This record gives sequence, C-alpha cells and structure tokens, in this order.
Amino acid sequence: MSKNLLNTSIEHRSIREKNMRSDYTLYFLAIIFLAIAATIVVFVTTEFERNLSALAAVIMGLFSAGAGYMLRPRTKTMTIEAPPPPPQVTATPAPVVEPVQPKEVEAEAKPASKPMELTAVKGIKEKRAEQLKALGITSVKDLANASAQDLAVKLKIAQYFPEQWIKNAKELLEKS
Repeated sequence: MSKNLLNTSIEHRSIREKNMRSDYTLYFLAIIFLAIAATIVVFVTTEFERNLSALAAVIMGLFSAGAGYMLRPRTKTMTIEAPPPPPQVTATPAPVVEPVQPKEVEAEAKPASKPMELTAVKGIKEKRAEQLKALGITSVKDLANASAQDLAVKLKIAQYFPEQWIKNAKELLEKS
C-alpha cells in the first residue's frame, strides 16, 4: 500500500513540475520589489536613504521581470509545407494480348479419356480454376500448352506462378 502512495506522490510531483511556470513567480516578485520601491519613496524621510533604497528595489524589480521574461515558455513555430501536387497520371493503353491458342500436339496412341480437372495441378484451387476456365483453359492439357507470359498478363499475377502451373501440368500429363 505504501508503494502506491509513493508512486502517486511521485506522479503528482512530476505533473506539478511540468505545469509550473517560474516566469509567473518572477513577475510577481518584480511587482513586489516595485511596490516596495514606491513605498520607500513615500515613507522614508531622508533623501539619501530614500534614493538608495528605491534604486535598489527598482533594480531588483527590473531584474526579476527580465528573468521572468527569459524563462517564459517559448512557442514552437512549425512550418507546414504544402503537399506536393499529385503526379499527373497519363492514360497508357492496356497491352493488347491475343487469346491463348493451345498448340497442337501430336495425337498419342492412348484412348480418349475424360480430360483431367485443373484442380489436379499442384497450386491451382477452385477459384483459380474458374479464372482459367474463363480464359478458355478448361483442361490440364490446355494449361500445359498455354503461355506463362500470356496467363500472367491476363490474370495480373507474377509470371512465376503460371510457369509453375505449366511445369506441374506437363509432369501430370507425363505420369498419366
């Protein structure tokens, strides 16, 4: 429990130190010295004591006022630059891509069977298979004969992925 009280005391002290402005204290002190000087001028009878005391009080008042002015918090000036104008976007024509034409491969002596689904190829799931079918690639054989660069452009993906699919499709066709 005493630890919490100690922490609270330290927190209050740090908050107070952050908010305490010593310039106000020095301004107040300057006012007091100048009031003392005025009182000396009015109430002290001998001229020498009056002049010396008043001069000392005025000097102390001016010194306190100057010190208070020097310790005042400074306002931080920030220069905010205008953001640069957005770059002019010029419309560039989209690259013309011709549809993928499967290359003709010599017919093998194997009997015609149902074409394998695209999802049989490693790296192709249902969604990607639908995208490939929309491009006219409906079987693993079509994928094996496709151009990786054309697929990459049409699907707006890196060329690495179609290259892997085509490689995997060719391996799959060799196995079957």
